[in-house]
This record gives sequence, structure tokens and C-alpha cells, in this order.
Amino acid sequence: MNYLKCIECDATYDIDEIIYKCGKCDGILEVVTDLDEVSKKISTNKWKGTSLSVWRYADFLPIKDRMNIVTLNEGGTGLHRCKRLAEKIGLNKLFIKFEGENPTGSFKDRGMTVGISKARELGVSIVICASTGNTSASLSAYAAKSGMQCIVLVPAGKIGVGKLAQAIAHGARLVQVQGNFDDSLDMVLQLCERNNQIYLLNSINPFRIEGQKTLAFEVVEQLGVPPDCMIMPVGNAGNISAAWKGFNEFEAVGLAETKPRMIAVQAEGASPIVNAYRKKALTIEPILSPETVATAIRIGNPVSWMKALNAIYDSTGYAETVTDQEILDAQRLLAQNEGIFAEPASATPIASLRNLMDEGVIDKSDSIVCVATGHGLKDADVITRVFGKPVEVEADIGKIEKSLNLLVKYDRWLE
Repeated sequence: MNYLKCIECDATYDIDEIIYKCGKCDGILEVVTDLDEVSKKISTNKWKGTSLSVWRYADFLPIKDRMNIVTLNEGGTGLHRCKRLAEKIGLNKLFIKFEGENPTGSFKDRGMTVGISKARELGVSIVICASTGNTSASLSAYAAKSGMQCIVLVPAGKIGVGKLAQAIAHGARLVQVQGNFDDSLDMVLQLCERNNQIYLLNSINPFRIEGQKTLAFEVVEQLGVPPDCMIMPVGNAGNISAAWKGFNEFEAVGLAETKPRMIAVQAEGASPIVNAYRKKALTIEPILSPETVATAIRIGNPVSWMKALNAIYDSTGYAETVTDQEILDAQRLLAQNEGIFAEPASATPIASLRNLMDEGVIDKSDSIVCVATGHGLKDADVITRVFGKPVEVEADIGKIEKSLNLLVKYDRWLE
């Protein structure tokens, strides 16, 4: 039987109790999956006849009645072998798991399909989140699909237009809060405390993590074995802990024999988890005014920090920071060498690779998976703001050739 457990004091709760933190110690909760039962279900191998997706792994997910599933066909994202990029960096086996291929353009859809499905199972009609953008886009889409009302709080003036547009289009009741993400999340938690008809679907909700762990399942199946290293951007810290949970569960039921080292990457201006790791600390010191061009991870007081640190320490992993300039350079490098347009936060793993090699954390022979969590169209205004707009010329062939420096024959230029 599945149940909820506090990761700090081990207190347990019924799987259908609407609760976000431990009632005894205020700790974060996680779903404990009955893996013996899962092993029995998957032994028939019927699940392997289904397509790669989040719900291919329904036996690992805490939804009792599959009639309650709300899906937009999320998951099944590509694992791209990046040979040109690997050669430039000096690696042999580099892969990008591109979560921008999900329905709303980010990894959040994995958690949201399970979170909304659980909300339906619980009879909830109003859902809410605080967001740096991707969560709001995802929640609003899945709420629309399920017929639920959706409320979104975002930090004013700090969200990419592409993300805001999605939430607006899907009919969310959107409020811009004067402050940062942490202020918005605090307001959301207070709203849920005041009104038990509103269901919280930030990553503090343990059912979100359950959906996000399927990323690890897919990587194992796509590679055939777990990678040596899994490098992930970290903001509110739910995703890296979710992937680690997934690798552990696949090993426990005999679907994998090893687990990767989990490497967390944060922007210099928003790096409480990296700061804690460097001190070998067991707690974080929140950053009051986090700043980075990577808006999706501009979070100074991540809710799931303990889960993230556990994933890093338990896997003998690592944590690294990158500068905004390194992030932007990596975003362009990925796009221009592999045709993958990822948002700035998604480029942080790529930005970290040279540093990790120089520090001896990764080896050129390692099998490395970098997770690109969101599509570049989510934050497209960054591109024109940083790299400039295209040149504009008259409709005159000579002037166009001059602007392109086409002073040679076309066939030579195209070679």
C-alpha cells in the first residue's frame, strides 16, 4: 500500500489526506511506493507494449483509478546524442534529454499530469500555484483539460512573456505579486491554509514529484542502462530529487543495476543548494534577492532543498554554479551545434561541463545526460535582448548581398 511519509521525522499519513507538510515537524512529505506490488504488476511485461510516456509507468504512480487520469500525452521526450557539441567540449558520450518537447514546453508537465489526476481523485475543483513561469503554464493547461479553476501567483515583472501568455490563454486567474518567487509561494501557502477548497500544486506537493520521476525511467530505457552522470538545473529543487527517486525505484524492482551520480547546477546569483554543498552542510542559507537571467531557476529559498541535498550526497554527486554569461553562451552553443533551442535555465548543465571536467568531477569517457528542462520559446525575449535583433535592409538584391557579405559565388558560400 502506498502512503505519505515525512522525510525528516518519518511520520506517516494516508495517501488520500490533503496535506503538504508534516503535522509533527513541518517537514517535506514524499510518497512511499509499494515496490513489492509494483514488481508483481510489471512482471507480466504488458507495460512494455505501451508507448514511451509518463503513463507507461502507471504501476509506479499513486493513482488508484485510471479513469481519473488527466493527460496531454506528456513524456516520451527525446534523448538526443550530441556528437558535435561533445567534440567541442571534449566528451565522448553526451546526451540531452529535451523536456521542451512536452505539451506545454517543459518538464513540469510530468508532475502536473499526476498532480491534477490526484486532485480529480480527491474531488478538488480549484488548484493553485506560485510560479517562475513554467509551472503556471503547465498547471493552467492541465486545469483547463480537467475543467478545474486555476489560480496562479507570479513575481511581478520577472516572468518570460511566453510563459505568461500560456497561463493567460488557458484561462488562469493570474496575479502578479510585488516580490520574488519565494514571496509568491508564501502567499499561496497562506491562501491554502485559509481555504481548504484550494489545492496546492507546487512541487511541495508530493504527487508532483511522482510524475517527474518518470524522467529517470525514460532515460534508463532510452540508453539501455543508467548514465554515469545526470546533470540537472536546480531551482525549487524538486526535479533532481524526483529523478533520484526514479533511479532508486527502477533499481529496486530490477529494471536497472546501477544509478548515476546526480549533479546539480545553479546560477551564481541563485545558488543556495550549491553553497550548502560546498560547505558540506545539511541545511541551506536562503538567498533573499536571487538574480539571474535564467528566470526558471531564480529561486533563493527552494522548498525541496533537503530532498535535493539528499540526492546529491546519497549519489556521491556534486553541485556547481555557472555565471549568466556562461549560461547564455551555452544556450547559443547548444542551439547552433545541435539544433536544440532551450531556455536559459536549461542551458546551465551545458554551461557547467567544462568546469566539471577541469575539476575532475566528470571524465571524457563518462556517459553523461544533461536535462534541458524547458523550450527556448518560453523566454525568447532574452535572445533578442542579449544577442540583438536581425538587420533590416531595403528589398534590393545588391544591398542584401552586401549585408550578407556575399562577395563570392553562391555555390562557394553554400559549401
